[in-house]
Amino acid sequence: MTPSERIDQMIAGIPDWRGKTFASLRKTILAADPGITEEWKWMGSPVWYRDGVIIAVANAHKGKVKLTFMYGASLPDPDKLFNDGLGGNARRAIDFFEDDKINAPALKTLIRAAIAFNQAKAKKPAKKAAAPADTTAKRKKG
Repeated sequence: MTPSERIDQMIAGIPDWRGKTFASLRKTILAADPGITEEWKWMGSPVWYRDGVIIAVANAHKGKVKLTFMYGASLPDPDKLFNDGLGGNARRAIDFFEDDKINAPALKTLIRAAIAFNQAKAKKPAKKAAAPADTTAKRKKG
């Protein structure tokens, strides 16, 4: 079974509002960029990638659907979508509760910002390593 088929199956198994919210989130994420791919990781979590780098992971929890951005702390969020994990160093999340509306244009903008961040991070040149110290002992002639 492909990751996309597993995600379809997972969504179909959530009969309440969380399944519909999850399906809408997925549709919005995939619509943000044609290069986004889906994977199935960590014992049952849908994960979205672009160019082999994680953008976000989602899970349905009791009472909410959580969308976590791996490098959310580094992303601009002018629409104030992030509402969880605000004190962390890397990740930020959006918790969706029953009756919450998905701001699809703002979410697409956030997804695209995550892709741009990941691509810029990948293009940074590697830091030059310091020359290794000479650890050979100098012998005195004597």
